[in-house]
Amino acid sequence: MSAETPVCQLLERQDADYRGWWWVAPPRDGWLEAGQGTAISADLTVREAWQARGRPAASPFEALPRGGETPGEGTPPGAVLFWPKSHALGEWWLLWLCATLSPGTPLQLVGENQGGIKRVLKALAALGLGCRKLDSARRCSLFETRLDRVALAPEAAWTRFEADLGSERLTLASHPGVFGHAKLDDGTRLLLGELGAALPEGRGEGRGDILDMGCGDGILAAWLARRGARVTAVDVNAFAVEAASRSLAANGLVGEALESDVYSALPGRRFDAIVSNPPFHQERAIDYGPAARLISEAPDHLNPGGRLLVVANAFLPYPDLLERAFGGFEILADDRRFRVYVASA
Repeated sequence: MSAETPVCQLLERQDADYRGWWWVAPPRDGWLEAGQGTAISADLTVREAWQARGRPAASPFEALPRGGETPGEGTPPGAVLFWPKSHALGEWWLLWLCATLSPGTPLQLVGENQGGIKRVLKALAALGLGCRKLDSARRCSLFETRLDRVALAPEAAWTRFEADLGSERLTLASHPGVFGHAKLDDGTRLLLGELGAALPEGRGEGRGDILDMGCGDGILAAWLARRGARVTAVDVNAFAVEAASRSLAANGLVGEALESDVYSALPGRRFDAIVSNPPFHQERAIDYGPAARLISEAPDHLNPGGRLLVVANAFLPYPDLLERAFGGFEILADDRRFRVYVASA
């Protein structure tokens, strides 16, 4: 199988033995998934694609394979880091690799030129790591260095900020690459203004069982938990799940946070409400897939009378999706940039 993405096509033509290497933050590419080595990714869908082929894959927040094709075979002989569009996230991966792998381990860094791969030269220099260019093609570049211990720890990338909600404040954990990084999104703010009046009263005390889908830094989950809801926060991104967990803890709140590709981790579970500011980008491309699944499958995960509340950019085609899934919906707020929709099961 030939490589499908430009970055993998550049790697495919290298005269290198990648057996046992780690592929860090890789894209979806059949050539990678059918090849050698181990995927290290915060994206649940990437890891599941590798595991479906019987390939090893792990999150940076779990026990890691140490080389070869199975855990426990020693330190991997090298790693390839696919530079993300978020430069700060790429820097975190560098710090994590320096802290995780043995000094002297070869590291290749690959990415699209318009995605900022050439900025890795300054990032490596700031850490005291040398670098040489190996190749360039398909508007991509490939660099090589060797890992070493550095003064900064990966934990330094985690920060906190105070979200000012007018009548209250929430302390939120923040990490590069997580939606809402270090700021309160305007769409989320609009949704929060409607939640109090729009949520159905749950069974028992508080607001019942509520699902925060695509939780990001966990602001919706924390806001709901503070009001007595039994909150489950899910995201496909392991950084977001960790951020939501930290945000709940920072405010002395209790809730469940777990990785899920939309509803994949929630078979058979139902909620009194589902709230979401769903993503519609995959890297630079528009991707309605997750939001479409969120809406179309929501009736199967709502208790009778339960509600789905979604905020979205006004131009997105969610009305048709809501009409098909629920037979009707209301617009609770519209500031010309964002709309808050509600639909009842």
